[in-house]
Amino acid sequence: MAEYDLSRSGQCHQLNFPFLERHNLKTVIYLSHDEPSQPFLNFLEDQGIDLIRPPAELADIQRQANSSMSEAEVLSALQVILSSQYYPLHVMCNFGHQRTGIVIGCLRKLQGWNLTAIFEEYRRYAGSKVQFLNEQFIELFDTDLVRVPLDHPNWL
Repeated sequence: MAEYDLSRSGQCHQLNFPFLERHNLKTVIYLSHDEPSQPFLNFLEDQGIDLIRPPAELADIQRQANSSMSEAEVLSALQVILSSQYYPLHVMCNFGHQRTGIVIGCLRKLQGWNLTAIFEEYRRYAGSKVQFLNEQFIELFDTDLVRVPLDHPNWL
């Protein structure tokens, strides 16, 4: 759990479906550019869970920049995370530490966390896969670019 009704993980497998089912999710943000597994897509459909993915044109920007994520992708994900209409919400990528870590790190920055706490959380999830460029992205992320909707979650 990242916040109340906001959870995070890597790509889920059938073994994880009962855990996700207990969260009564309304939406999943899938931050990876590869296709989710068919069993996962079937699970989402069976549970009536909406799947949101980064628009393809944002993926092209990211590839051109040669980084884990583009600023536009993070802003797009944060717009969903900051809107209560999508809750309960789950954020995920392939392994749950790089792309998900960046988005959650930028959310923490928006929440006013200090960088030491943000990086400690990022490193806890990334383990041996910590990438300095991801930490730098979070540090340099301009929270003034984020439009906070009126229906934002209470924890913001």
